[in-house]
Amino acid sequence: MGVAIPHLIDDLSITAVAAQWLTTAFMLTMAIVIPITGFLLQRFTTRQVFLAAMGLFSTGTLLAFVSPGFEMLLGARVVQASGTAIMMPLLMTTLMTIVPPHLRGRTMGRVSVVMALAPAIGPSVSGLLLETVGWRWIFGLVLPIALVALAAGARWMTNLGDTRTAPIDILSVVLSAFGFGGLVFGLSQIGGGHDAGATAESLSTVTLVASFSIGIITLGLFIWRQLRLQVRDAALLDLRVFRSLNFTLSIALMLIVSMAFFGAITVLPLFLQRVAEISALETGLVVLPGALVMGLLGPLIGRVYDTYGARVLVVPGSIIASATLWFYTMLGEATPIPVIVVAQTVLSVGLALSFTPLFTASLGSLEPHLYSYGSAVLATIQQVAGAAGIALLITVMSSVAAGAAAGGLGDIPAEASGVRSAFMIAAIISTPAVVLAFFIRKPADSPSAPLAH
Repeated sequence: MGVAIPHLIDDLSITAVAAQWLTTAFMLTMAIVIPITGFLLQRFTTRQVFLAAMGLFSTGTLLAFVSPGFEMLLGARVVQASGTAIMMPLLMTTLMTIVPPHLRGRTMGRVSVVMALAPAIGPSVSGLLLETVGWRWIFGLVLPIALVALAAGARWMTNLGDTRTAPIDILSVVLSAFGFGGLVFGLSQIGGGHDAGATAESLSTVTLVASFSIGIITLGLFIWRQLRLQVRDAALLDLRVFRSLNFTLSIALMLIVSMAFFGAITVLPLFLQRVAEISALETGLVVLPGALVMGLLGPLIGRVYDTYGARVLVVPGSIIASATLWFYTMLGEATPIPVIVVAQTVLSVGLALSFTPLFTASLGSLEPHLYSYGSAVLATIQQVAGAAGIALLITVMSSVAAGAAAGGLGDIPAEASGVRSAFMIAAIISTPAVVLAFFIRKPADSPSAPLAH
């Protein structure tokens, strides 16, 4: 979708701020649904949860494929995200349940190969489809793959763990939706009325303040309610996971890295197509080497984690990622494309060194009965941070570019100025990660959770 955004802006006659919601709404929906998965994984069997996830994703993909315009496409992305949101914690909880502690690093490394395959192939395939048959076939190509996965799960998926009967707290669901939604929507309003006159700018400011206020208040109420409900083991999202300092620090670092990374990888295709003026296919090829390297490093990083721990990976990883984002603040019309390919590959190495150890160290710090809630918290934080990063960087980029254009700068220099400002925000956000990385450790191996029947 990152590669497709410039095409969608033209094909659907929408603004960059509107187009980024096709990604932000996906991630925001995941952030709203993921807290519910802690409850779902306790209440329903593994097979039931898997089939629900793949069914929703397949339905959303079909709706996106046949969408006549922006509104239906946005709704389809929300349906897709509902399925994806359930799948991510299911994957992590299953892994933590069936894999012994001393093998979790290398197993997570193998999983990261699979997770990196889509970023490696996706942008290039997306670019090829955009240049030949159009954006709809991004979804048309994925649909049969999703249906095959759904059929395979229906045939071979087995159940892990025990289920328990528990009512879902609807008020908690509503509070989490307004809390996370208010914060991310507020970020998307930054600079929203810059080029539409004083009245529109004033309205945008009011909307921003109101959204942040609603988000902060309702998120506070959500946390308060979970603390009360978890006393009788009835919380939608059990916050006792934060009693582990290592889990809390790992989550904080994941938030920073995700916010900077997801925002940056959404801005980069816009720079490549609008400023560097290369095609969607070429844009996909620019990010391909980095994604491949990220995937191939997964097993090696997992083995290093199992042997030497987290710090030896996370510290250099955070330094490399932050340094690359600072380099991106100097991108311009004259920057050679091979330089960007190298920089993106280096950034991917830094992220590979960070993500696998953080996933493993954070969940490994918890007691087995908290794995499902820890997986939900981890995935929620990653998606909310990513959605916020995308919203913030795109709106800053659009605002600065509009101001530069109004000041008499040409279209391409104005776009380049906006991109540099967005990357500056990403670089600033990433800097505290370098400090936090020194405090992440590998949890001591503990007895593995009993295997389910």
